[in-house]
Amino acid sequence: MYARKELAALGYDDDHALQRAIRAGDLVRLRIGWYAFRVHDRTVASAVRDGGVSTCVDALRFHDLWVPPTPPRLHLRRGRHRTGKHVACRPCSGSLRSATRAVDPVPVALKYAVHCLDADEWIAVCDSYMNSSLIDPADLRADMGSSSATVRRLLDWTDPRSQSGTESITRVRLKSLGYSVVVQPGIEGVGWADLRIGKLILECDSRLHHSSKAAYERDHHRDRRALVDGWLVMRLTYDDVLYGWDTVLEDIRAITTPDRHRARTVKQQEMLRRSARISRSEGNLPFDLDI
Repeated sequence: MYARKELAALGYDDDHALQRAIRAGDLVRLRIGWYAFRVHDRTVASAVRDGGVSTCVDALRFHDLWVPPTPPRLHLRRGRHRTGKHVACRPCSGSLRSATRAVDPVPVALKYAVHCLDADEWIAVCDSYMNSSLIDPADLRADMGSSSATVRRLLDWTDPRSQSGTESITRVRLKSLGYSVVVQPGIEGVGWADLRIGKLILECDSRLHHSSKAAYERDHHRDRRALVDGWLVMRLTYDDVLYGWDTVLEDIRAITTPDRHRARTVKQQEMLRRSARISRSEGNLPFDLDI
């Protein structure tokens, strides 16, 4: 999808060429000044037809970021004097210039998603973006150009090391309850795990995590090795985290309340120290973090 000025750069630099492409079905006019090629994204086209551009959750999904399930609706933004049949999303602060592209870039979409996602979900999307784009929270804050206190507070909770949305949400929820959570700990003989609380390892599977028999068997071998070495392993599914969190938290508390996650013996304490050393050697753990 392109604005009229962009089409000119693609060779449609006069009205005759434009009208020929429309009559041939190669181009579709979505609204005055905006056009789409024959094959296009229907969600984005709907936003443009309704006087805006795609933003917020729809734009984040378009950019292939992890996005939690949300109620069906169109997420778009419009210029100040435009109207349409769909309710436009609101930015976290201020207003933005008129759009020149049909889909907002990620930093802009995130500014609008603050009001459409829960805090832990928004943080998880930020984690996904930073992990895939190899930027840090300071870079993202600069790209967003936001002075919003809400955005600054939420960005303080992000962690680009997180490997999945379910891992991010689990981390945020547990840390908000006061748990000391280690992200991507190194486990000797096992590799990298998702999260760790003491000697309790939490593996947070995505919806498509066990899409192959090999992945299923690999994870079960890892879990068995960790258990033999003295770790406790709890594997959480996508549905556990997104739809059954109360039960998950009960199970975690059943381990942590009686301090079953604590390293009681010299062997267990050394096991945790080795894990911390592995993580620190890869730059994956702050040096002052309690093991």
